Amino acid sequence: MGGVPEPHAGWTFLTNHARVLAVIADDPSARVRDIAAHCRLTERAVHKIISDLEEDGYLSHTRQGRSNVYRIEPGVPLRHPAEAEAGLTVAALLSVLARHDAQRDPRT
Repeated sequence: MGGVPEPHAGWTFLTNHARVLAVIADDPSARVRDIAAHCRLTERAVHKIISDLEEDGYLSHTRQGRSNVYRIEPGVPLRHPAEAEAGLTVAALLSVLARHDAQRDPRT
């Protein structure tokens, strides 16, 4: 099942940055390979997205052995001016996504 994920045509509601952030929120020690597989992105794309998120202060990481452990900065406002003006933060976005996942999970 390895290799490059199949491309997606058309638009989606969530950006790849939001998808990567959501995976990291679920598992702060997730490997880039696992994030890429979950988001159906290449590892190179995930590295770039993580770099973007770290550069803009949404994410940081620490090394634990040979692995990274990520920390999301929940109070950072979202980037779009309308969302930032409304005071929407990373925590608010992740909260909505978590509620959606909880509603889909039959074990909850």
